[in-house]
Amino acid sequence: MHQPTGNDPRKLAQTGLALGALGVVFGDIGTSPLYTIRECLAALPPAEHATAVLGVLSLVFWSLILVVSIKYTVFVLRADNRGEGGIFALLALSQLDRNAKGRLTLGVVVVLTGAAMLCGEAIITPAITVLSASEGFKLVWPGLDHWVVPIACLILAGLFAFQYRGTKFIGGIFGPVMLLWFAVLGLLGIWHIVQAPYVLSALNPLHGIHLLVTHPAETGVLLGAVVLAITGVEALYADMGHFGKRAIRLSWYGVVLPGLTLNYFGQGAYVLSHAGHVENPFLSLAPEGPLRYCLLGLSIVAAIIASQALISGAYSLIRQAIQLGYFPRLTVRHTNADLSGQIYLPLINTVLAIGSIATVYGFKSSSALAAAYGIAVTATMIVTTLVLLLVMRRSWKFRWWQAGVLCAFFLFIDVTFFSANLHKFADGGWLPVFIAVGILAVMSTWKLGKQEIFRRVYSNGITEHELRDIASSKHIVRVRGTGVFMAGMPTGTPLVLLHHVKSNKALQETVVLLSVMTEELPFVSAAERLEVREIGEGVWRAIAHYGYMESPDVSSLIEQIRDAGVPLKPSEATYYFNREMIITGGEARMWEWQKHFYAFLSRNARQARDYYQLPPMQIIEIGLPIQL
Repeated sequence: MHQPTGNDPRKLAQTGLALGALGVVFGDIGTSPLYTIRECLAALPPAEHATAVLGVLSLVFWSLILVVSIKYTVFVLRADNRGEGGIFALLALSQLDRNAKGRLTLGVVVVLTGAAMLCGEAIITPAITVLSASEGFKLVWPGLDHWVVPIACLILAGLFAFQYRGTKFIGGIFGPVMLLWFAVLGLLGIWHIVQAPYVLSALNPLHGIHLLVTHPAETGVLLGAVVLAITGVEALYADMGHFGKRAIRLSWYGVVLPGLTLNYFGQGAYVLSHAGHVENPFLSLAPEGPLRYCLLGLSIVAAIIASQALISGAYSLIRQAIQLGYFPRLTVRHTNADLSGQIYLPLINTVLAIGSIATVYGFKSSSALAAAYGIAVTATMIVTTLVLLLVMRRSWKFRWWQAGVLCAFFLFIDVTFFSANLHKFADGGWLPVFIAVGILAVMSTWKLGKQEIFRRVYSNGITEHELRDIASSKHIVRVRGTGVFMAGMPTGTPLVLLHHVKSNKALQETVVLLSVMTEELPFVSAAERLEVREIGEGVWRAIAHYGYMESPDVSSLIEQIRDAGVPLKPSEATYYFNREMIITGGEARMWEWQKHFYAFLSRNARQARDYYQLPPMQIIEIGLPIQL
């Protein structure tokens, strides 16, 4: 009889993925114990901390179960677009963008709002996580109070300064460090639970309900603090493509949920044992001396890892938005030749760094910053639920009543948390909303502007048959070489070719109309990458397909086009681009401020010639004045 070996490659690979997920996916939610219980108790009168802690623990535990364990790991993780997750995967699966036919409908705007809120979270998360960890210095060395903010700013500056190196080097230690972190969380929790086992009665949800019923005045503030326990839950879905749903579920149920639950209950047990008089419930779990110093050091490392996860997520989100036409082209650098998902965006890194450091400097404490945190998280959760309803109907073929009942339950939880955070708006909740409005303005303006450009540039009506006639005209001189004309649409004739012929009365012997199209898929297989067909008279059309998780490389494409039978030499090809020169005051279907804003974005966007990774000595740009 066959005996299974202990070194099954599939099990080892799955274990490795689960370990990696601990560092990247669960960094944010895994550092929530640093501040969640403290903020929940701060929402209640100090004299009631000891009696109310059971209700607080019950609310935190059942939030983890209902939101993370059920909504996200069971249902949201099912919504994979060929293995990839994230807000734009939901957009593709819901078919909102496809049905919109290029327009910014309400459904598309809702999804973009969720994406914009995630960008706001990417600024706030590093700030609150590093700041809360740095505040541990106040308990260990009380005289260092005034150094907490500078220390947090210094850590953040160092974190962002090394982003250009990529996560390949430090990614190898993320998983093991976070495994140690969750093990320490669980062991400290068990130690204190044993001393006050009565705290386990908080597993009963009635304790949480009783707390809310008996404290109606504090309900909003309390639930606004409870939501801190589930911050970072979107990372489970956003990073699904890196590790797979199975590895994420294994990490959550096997390590993260037990570690978090034990630690939260351990903090509750400590509060019960000390009659509610506890300044920092998390750091107090370790006895004074070397063990507390070690816990402080480990919490700072875990905070840095948690920040890294959100920073990397922001890079991926913006890259997807660029590919789908919702964001101006930016410099995208690949930091790992083996993993295309590991990228670095210099401009986004600078914006995140300035935003996070300014946030720490402006709010000065994690308690003050907690007010800014909940709105972004809960708004994104609502968007996910709304779009999930459409995915259930259109992709999973659920019946309306099935999808409706399930999503109504999730939406009730999401809206409850969101409503509980609205009171924070004046105290800091305006920050993520302000960031999201700015990001949404960029995405909507860029999309609308690009649609107007395409409508103007590709509505000339010159068909392929007419182009063939132009190429064969005796008034046109055919010269040696290859001209590659970049075409935004795979039909008609690009305006840059017409301008070239009109100005020079000449055309190369070989002409390639190259269109680079982004599909609503994360990746496109090599077999489906390229379509090449001959139009006639030495003119060819090539259509390249890329997923929204990929970056186009035209230099590589040209070699594939040659291999497909087009007579050209890559080293002798000349690439022609339109250079947009935007003039406002036209009749474009945009607000006047959007026209000026699009003109600004267009001037400062990375030029197409650089984005497509082409040799600069083989490029010709032709000015194209367009009035919007």
